[in-house]
Formats: sequence, C-alpha cells, structure tokens
Amino acid sequence: MKGALSPEAAAKLVPDGASVMIGGFMAVGTPERMIDALVAQGVRNLTVVSNDSAMPGRGVGKLVSAGAVSRMITSHIGLNPETQALMIDGSISVELVPQGTLVERIRAGGMGLGGVLTPTGLGTEVEEGKQVVEVDGERFLLEKPLKADFSLIAAWQADYVGNLSYLLTAHNFNPMMALAGRTVIAEPNAIVPVGVIPPDMVKTPGVLVDHLLVRANTGGQPWTQKN
Repeated sequence: MKGALSPEAAAKLVPDGASVMIGGFMAVGTPERMIDALVAQGVRNLTVVSNDSAMPGRGVGKLVSAGAVSRMITSHIGLNPETQALMIDGSISVELVPQGTLVERIRAGGMGLGGVLTPTGLGTEVEEGKQVVEVDGERFLLEKPLKADFSLIAAWQADYVGNLSYLLTAHNFNPMMALAGRTVIAEPNAIVPVGVIPPDMVKTPGVLVDHLLVRANTGGQPWTQKN
C-alpha cells in the first residue's frame, strides 16, 4: 500500500514546459486543488489541452491568470476575456479545435490511432496546413492524435487501487484524457475501499492512474499502485 499525494507534492511532478491535459467542461470535472497547487508552485510555459479556458478564477482560468500557460489547444475561450486578450497580444498561442474533433483527437492519442478523419472544418481556416483524405469520393481532414506528458482529472470516487468513477457531466473529457497522458493524476472527492465502486461504474481502471490526490482536509488514504 502507498499513500496518496498532497496537491503540493503532485504539483512538483509537473515541470516547466510540460504538456498537460486538464479535464472538465467550464470547470465541471476539473481538478481545482491540483490547479491551485500548480499556481502556487509558479509553474511556467505549460501547453494545456482542455475543452475550454473556463473563466477567471475558475479551473484552467487560474493558470491563465497566473501566467502559467504559453500554448492552449482548446475548443472554446469565449467566457474568459483574459485568454482572449492574451491570444490577441501574442502572449498565449491558441489552437482552436472543434469540440468533437478535440475529444476524438484525444481518444486517438490514447488508443494509439494515427489520427481522425472528419469533414468538420473543410473549407475554413481549420483546413489550412492539414492533409485532406478522400474516402469513397468524400473529402475529410486528417486530424492528428493528441497526447500529453500529464493528464490532470477530477473524479467522484477512487478506490484503493485507483479505479475511478465520475458523476453526471464530469464524464465529459476525463475518461478520454486518462488514456492519453503519460502520467495520470486524479483528484477524487472520496477514496473508498475496493468493492465500493460497482464494476460497471468504473470508467477509468486503476491501471491507467499513476497518482491520486488526498481528499481535502484529510491526511490521505492508502492505495496500491498497479503498473
């Protein structure tokens, strides 16, 4: 058995310049304590892959406000004026990706696929510089897979071997990102004994999870890491 990590200890694993996938949809399903620890650590020059940049003071928006992000691959920045201003003045490079394409690129990275064929973006700026593939007379863009050094995800429950379950809309990007990160750090609301999570509720098996964060206001729970 080994103890779960504090947010501060987990944040120390993420170096400057790392690529990081961060789960959530407008901060729903986002590991807020992990993000707070990264901000406190003063990490810089991150490449962040996320559905959105949330809002100032929430989720990924905290990293943007702290100057921790140099590049974003995301589908939406419309609710964060700070991200918009930084993109316009060139402080942050933003690659805007259609939402469905983004999650499929992450899935492709996690599954070891060579990419995704999609008609979305044909004839627009999204097509620029990308390979077009014709299948049965129809044209598709080849969108390349996405992987990252780290995947930071929130979960409803984890058990002592790292199996994860999610609640309601927090299912969004988190299960896919757990497949596509070289190191997966999960922030659960609760850590429970093995068997408490029904097998059909396990959406991310523990073999994919490298580290759990301790529950808030506790000294941590033991769990077994399986490689």
